[in-house]
Amino acid sequence: MLYPELYKSLESVRWDMEKDIPWHAFEATQLSDEQAVTVKMNAITEWSALPATEMFLRDNQHDSDFSAFMSVWFFEEQKHSLVLMEYLRRFKPELVPTERELDAVRFTFDPAPPLETLMLHFCGEIRLNHWYRRAADWHSEPVIKHIYNTISRDEARHGGAYLRYMRRALVQSGDLARAAFAKIGVLMASRRGSERPLHPTTLHVAKSVFPNDTIQARLPDPDWLDRWLDEQIRFDDRWEMKVVERILHNLSLLLGRTFASAQELNRYRKEINARMAPQ
Repeated sequence: MLYPELYKSLESVRWDMEKDIPWHAFEATQLSDEQAVTVKMNAITEWSALPATEMFLRDNQHDSDFSAFMSVWFFEEQKHSLVLMEYLRRFKPELVPTERELDAVRFTFDPAPPLETLMLHFCGEIRLNHWYRRAADWHSEPVIKHIYNTISRDEARHGGAYLRYMRRALVQSGDLARAAFAKIGVLMASRRGSERPLHPTTLHVAKSVFPNDTIQARLPDPDWLDRWLDEQIRFDDRWEMKVVERILHNLSLLLGRTFASAQELNRYRKEINARMAPQ
């Protein structure tokens, strides 16, 4: 089982919200109303770890090891939401999300193939790590800069944990896992021009409530994420390429093949699919 080892490794670097966040260093003049609103939106977005965990537990009932790991992932992701809300409670109490706003991002996701979902969330953690690093650069207020840098490191560690389960899946499922990881990798590593970024919070996940079935669509301001990325933290092509490079680098190590582009990964995907096709 991976869970006991992952628990120990994540526990050893766990931060304390009271002791490790420098609340005393807050500088009111360095926080604009515009910046504070983005903190609120990210707090609500992080709350969506709740329905994601419910999805993971439902779709992985066959896998007690991974399901147990969800106890750690869920705790740390909800703490991200909590620390952002605590920041607002202390310094911008009028912007603390309401329960109704938090409830809006909790809804039932349609069942999905576990291997594809695992790969999707691995890529999502890489993307969040880079988004939050960029957010820390954009902010000038010291406490929220510290918070974003702190939670960005958590996202990187979560990505590493997912990668461990992906390695295990290769042993257990072979080409089924390779095909699933390559399929999602191609989608996540393709340069998409002006299209919105692929991330679990931007994807449609429940046909019964389409098109209101993305986390982004259920935010108080559904246009916020695009504005945050394009106009505020300026997550430009250079930063997008960092995400793509990390995805391709990790898949290269995982699959034992060098992928310099999404096109090369797509050729590998076709190769695996052809190998799996009935003869």
